[in-house]
Amino acid sequence: MGLKTLGAATAVALAMAGAAVADGHAKVKVGVITTLTGGGAGLGVDIRDGFLLAVKQSGNDGIEVVVEDDQRKPDVAVQLADKMIQSEKVDILTGIVWSNLALAVVPSATAQGKFYLSPNAGPFQLAGKGCHENYFNVAWQNDNLHEAAGAHATSVGYKNSFILAPNYPAGKDALKGYKRMYSGDLAGELYTKLGQTDYAAEIAQIRASDADSVFFFLPGGMGISFLKQYADSGIDLPVVGPAFSFDQGILQAVGDAALGVQNTSQWNKDIDNPANKDFVETFQAEYGRLPSLYASQGFDTANLIISAMGKADVKDQDAFRAALKEADFASVRGKFKFGNNNHPIQDIYVREVIKEGDVYTNKIISTGLTDHQDVYAAECKL
Repeated sequence: MGLKTLGAATAVALAMAGAAVADGHAKVKVGVITTLTGGGAGLGVDIRDGFLLAVKQSGNDGIEVVVEDDQRKPDVAVQLADKMIQSEKVDILTGIVWSNLALAVVPSATAQGKFYLSPNAGPFQLAGKGCHENYFNVAWQNDNLHEAAGAHATSVGYKNSFILAPNYPAGKDALKGYKRMYSGDLAGELYTKLGQTDYAAEIAQIRASDADSVFFFLPGGMGISFLKQYADSGIDLPVVGPAFSFDQGILQAVGDAALGVQNTSQWNKDIDNPANKDFVETFQAEYGRLPSLYASQGFDTANLIISAMGKADVKDQDAFRAALKEADFASVRGKFKFGNNNHPIQDIYVREVIKEGDVYTNKIISTGLTDHQDVYAAECKL
């Protein structure tokens, strides 16, 4: 079965029934709950596709993957997690895009003795006092890319930013992160509705302000809508933001309006290491598109699991947890390690939106933060 044949909301088993890992370890069953339909579906599709590509490339018949669509609804995500834990008997859960869904699912999953590996959402509540030995974040803590954006805005001399983000946990983390490392003043601070598509009122407030720059975090379709409307408005203020609003899946829809915008990310397709070069080539060959940040995170998450499977039996939780913590895999980011709270310590880059032929994409122009760890790790007792 080729990866391209996978249906959006289909449960997929990528292993032979009863198969065992070659070294005698028990088979590992992974439940991927992610957003595959509705608003933000592109993010979940990329996470799923990156994850499944890594499984396919590994040739490891000891991993079984079940995929379900959470429809970006917390109640649906909780129901799916309960079904996967109680009926499907999964060992590991992963896949969630949105922080409000992660906060609804992760504490219950870890309390039931399951591992949860986040390929995206990184709310502060799970990084600090609410950290758990069975919860690993393979992407970032929510504040991190925004902290790098704030540091970058300061370094280029912005003095009066207008900032906005959706009114949900990751949006609040975003603005908090930007302000943590931005030393200027704020011309305005707004929280928008999650899923909003009309930003006329917000753009009018930006126009009426004395801002010298705009920072926004609006992932998925929200970012597409805002950027197009902002470009049409004629406002000529420079924009800075995290990768989520300037990533590969969004740029083609935005077009020229995004050119030249500088944004922050822990990954880009031009990071120079063998694992990343191979990932970009094979993802494009498999799916007919360039990978996104989200695809890279899904890919790394699967490879982390596979690396742990080679060292420990998932039924021996202490040993498997230690194997996950080692992070002994070839990350597409290059160097990768976990901090005490099981969140990455990593470099975060500044990228610029460019055009290569007919394709809008990003290139790295500098390193924004080096070996960066989230501030909440100090509150984690692990």
